[in-house]
Amino acid sequence: MANTRRFFMALLFAVATTVSLGSIATHANAATAEDLNKESNIALQKLYKTNPTAEKIGKQAKAVLIFPSIVKAGLVFGGAYGEGVLEKDGVVADYYNSVTGSWGLQAGAQSYGYVVFLMNDKAVKYLKDSAGLEIGVGPTVVVVDEGAAKNLSSSTLKDDAYAFIFDQSGLMAGISIEGTKITKIKR
Repeated sequence: MANTRRFFMALLFAVATTVSLGSIATHANAATAEDLNKESNIALQKLYKTNPTAEKIGKQAKAVLIFPSIVKAGLVFGGAYGEGVLEKDGVVADYYNSVTGSWGLQAGAQSYGYVVFLMNDKAVKYLKDSAGLEIGVGPTVVVVDEGAAKNLSSSTLKDDAYAFIFDQSGLMAGISIEGTKITKIKR
């Protein structure tokens, strides 16, 4: 009886989380391509104002993936979703979504943005030729925190890509983009 009750509660939590993510994910979508372009530009400028290292890296990047708003929610099972743009030479080249699934000890919801600077042709080609970029698989992506940012300079940039997470709000501990799948979408 107790095992059946626990199973039922776990199933109920999983269904509730799935429904919540579905409703929250719709808010992570921009209404139009123009809205997404505008939101991405604002997000990138906001990152540059709060993190001068990101701006220096951005000037050297071959392309930039910008996800202005990712919504993450979970209760044992969780996920995150958002849409963004790929910019080359300051011009929007394509549209992508960012999807993460997770399970474990977690409860809450939050939103954040992130930017991935693709530093070389290899990383840009991988994104274009593969079925999408998965953080942790393929090109080396370094997630830059405040401590690491202080030690980066044009002479120390050796990895394929650098990711900056910013504008965090909500009630969920920690953010990880490890395991995030970035896939091209039509807009």
